[in-house]
Amino acid sequence: MNLLLHSQFIIHNSQLKLTGSKSETNRLLLLQALYPNLVLENSSTSDDSEVMIKALGAQYPIPKTQYPKIDVHHAGTAMRFLTAYFAAQDGFEVQLTGSSRMKERPIKILVDALNELGAEISYIEKEGFPPLKIKGKKLTESKVSLPANLSSQYISALLLIAPKLENGLELTLEGEITSVSYIKMTLAILNEMGIESSFIENKIKVKPQSAIQNSKFTIESDWSSASYWYSIVALTEIGTQITLSSFKENSLQGDFALVEIYKIFGVETVFNDNNSITISKVNTIFQKSFNFNLQSSPDIAQTIAVTCFGLGISCHLSGLHTLKIKETDRLEALKNELTKLGAAISITNDSLILEQSENINLNVRISTYQDHRMAMAFAPLALKVPIIIENAEVVSKSYPTFWEDFKQFGFSIEENASN
Repeated sequence: MNLLLHSQFIIHNSQLKLTGSKSETNRLLLLQALYPNLVLENSSTSDDSEVMIKALGAQYPIPKTQYPKIDVHHAGTAMRFLTAYFAAQDGFEVQLTGSSRMKERPIKILVDALNELGAEISYIEKEGFPPLKIKGKKLTESKVSLPANLSSQYISALLLIAPKLENGLELTLEGEITSVSYIKMTLAILNEMGIESSFIENKIKVKPQSAIQNSKFTIESDWSSASYWYSIVALTEIGTQITLSSFKENSLQGDFALVEIYKIFGVETVFNDNNSITISKVNTIFQKSFNFNLQSSPDIAQTIAVTCFGLGISCHLSGLHTLKIKETDRLEALKNELTKLGAAISITNDSLILEQSENINLNVRISTYQDHRMAMAFAPLALKVPIIIENAEVVSKSYPTFWEDFKQFGFSIEENASN
């Protein structure tokens, strides 16, 4: 499905309820499988979370003598979390696979760490990449180390199963830690459930815990999803505001950083008493060049780059090395699509430099590369020029109602734009 977007009229005061955080939901779904008395509220309705629910349900009521093949499609978080989960399910064997792109995304670091703990995981096709054959075992080893400068999901996958390991886990992180906020999110969730952990310098310890007390966890809405609305407000005139629910002022999510970042673009955030936020365009931009290190929140890099381009300002974004192993190589994808729009942009393995630009090309077709964030990050440019988003249905991976909400804000959306 291709969509032609353009700005018809703008509703300057809107209210939206966003789905629960995919990051929090997927962590808690795994923990709920380990501790069934955990009750979740405001779970994400994203494709990725649906994949997790289906995969975790495959264990029940299928007898352990049957070995299901589980396809996570494009869900990288599910691939990593489920690899750890099934590795620790004694006597349960599974084949874990995904899309063609998933088979290009490395998983060796996690597999090596799990095997070192006593797991039995092998590669079905290419060494170091999915699909995997996992024979669940009781993991009795408790100490392991792994490089910390790649995806933090490798680390979180180990931490989530740690309290169910016989002797807990002592995890040593080697090198500079990437996306530390997501590691802290995982530990904060464990702590909220009463599971003891510590994170001192480069060492994380999680104590074993066989059971938890009956517990209810209300999942915060997704700050990554909120980022597209911050971009829209930044690209509109002073006075535009949107109220979004449900968000916490002490959020665990790394993309919470956008609250401070978007102040630079003239966007102010007010936390309301009912756990909603109101974001408003309060001033124009005087500075024409910005530097951001997004190592702790790389998922908002695409949104920020497109915002800068739409505002006609330059930016240097760094700390982006993990973008190359996402749903697509996001750095290359950004370069390709922004160049189509008339941007002067250059990239390295971990950074992006966007030059100031005054013109935006009309009616450009934006390729989304099976990447939900490409579709949503570029959509706000419809405030400036008509734009075509190819394969727009990909947003269901994290934000299934995005186009309905987008239309509610006053955008015109025409389906089946010319192919």
